[in-house]
Amino acid sequence: MTETVTQWRDVPTVVHRITSATETLGISQLFSDQQPLELEIGCGDGSFLTKYATAHPETNFVGVERLLGRLKKLDRFARRNRMTNLSLLRIEAAYLIRYLMPSGLFDAIHVYFPDPWPKKKHQRHRLVVDEFTVRCRQLLRPEGLVHLRTDDLDYYTQMEEVFGGSDSFEKVDTPGALKEFTTDFEREFNAEGIPTNYSSWRLAFSP
Repeated sequence: MTETVTQWRDVPTVVHRITSATETLGISQLFSDQQPLELEIGCGDGSFLTKYATAHPETNFVGVERLLGRLKKLDRFARRNRMTNLSLLRIEAAYLIRYLMPSGLFDAIHVYFPDPWPKKKHQRHRLVVDEFTVRCRQLLRPEGLVHLRTDDLDYYTQMEEVFGGSDSFEKVDTPGALKEFTTDFEREFNAEGIPTNYSSWRLAFSP
């Protein structure tokens, strides 16, 4: 057991330090193999990202999360399993995608169960607002996809209205194979009879 722990602790961390608040990140340089690239914003405890990235070694994944404890858990899993297709960033997501992310790099963006900010006076803090579609358009490759999930019906309605009101995106069905990869939180409220609301969109226009 001691030898096994020592071995994985010698594996380099997959949490990458952001050293500049203004310079565009060299995302491609985070991976040894240049493969299709996907982004999860707010990866939480990693219960979706670890399973999905493990099932798709042919794709590189970037996970974004603010909370250090969650990132440490994800980092331990990635190092123990020698995952070379996963990189993690600790930063506030809205700032990252507005100022630091390179353009036209991602094939898909995943946003699952973002904070719904249910009180009316707080809803301005929601991630999925009109500006978010602009940022997604900049980040995605042509015909790239945005996959959203929430258990909050009001936020789901907002997601649909925001992307439906954008000339850059067209609505598509969420693939059944993707729905099979659930978060721990999702399984808990599904067991209580609360359904998952899916909203997926394809970039139909890129400047």
